[in-house]
Amino acid sequence: MKDLKVKVLSNAPIASGIYRMEFALPEETEGMRCGKFLNISVGDGAHLLRRPIAICEYEKDRAAICYQIKGEGTKKLSEKRAGDELSCLLPLGNGFVLSDGWKKIALVGGGVGVFPMYSVLKEYEKADKIFYTFLGFRNAGAVCMEEEFSKLSRSVQIVTDDGSYKKKSNAVAAFFDAADSGEKFDAILSCGPVPMLRALKEGLRARGLEIPCFVSLEERMGCGVGACLVCVCKRQGGKENARVCKDGPVFSIDEVEI
Repeated sequence: MKDLKVKVLSNAPIASGIYRMEFALPEETEGMRCGKFLNISVGDGAHLLRRPIAICEYEKDRAAICYQIKGEGTKKLSEKRAGDELSCLLPLGNGFVLSDGWKKIALVGGGVGVFPMYSVLKEYEKADKIFYTFLGFRNAGAVCMEEEFSKLSRSVQIVTDDGSYKKKSNAVAAFFDAADSGEKFDAILSCGPVPMLRALKEGLRARGLEIPCFVSLEERMGCGVGACLVCVCKRQGGKENARVCKDGPVFSIDEVEI
């Protein structure tokens, strides 16, 4: 983990209210991995807390994030231009680690949760693995990176909540349609809103599918390093808490209450 000044290389919309920012890293940063995140400033003294955002892709000298404008802070972030410098703490949390024995892997992403799924594809694009990707968006205007996902996946199914682009459905339902029709997977990786992850957990349990499943949780955060306890969630059984930023954001789906 390093606290760095990063220089914006590009920052542009890729869908309605969704931006992709690429920035240069001043030095090589160890510990980068798919599923991890960073805390980035918005370059405005009125917004002191940095924003936690998943790392979408990275190389030794640069990284990229994709984010949704949700408030004043992310609106300020969207106004940054090439050459601007921002304070950035990275990498944070624990990411996805794929077992050598997993060959056929399902990626299930909803909303901004699709971007950690893309980081998996990028990191493992040269590995001996086959990815089946299921992506859900609010509507046609929110759909993004279809071409990028298609290049790195055996198949990509995109659905929308309102049916304005392709099938009216959600990512979890699309995944279970495939599973119910006989598709077998060695593992499932997922990220998205809590109701989506809850539906995934309940669906696996109802079908008796004992497939390794790891989820990346989305929670409000303060410090990003486990000190402030803003992002705690309950471990399964409710007797212990877990810090999403420090102990996660990636957990086994059976490890935490959703």
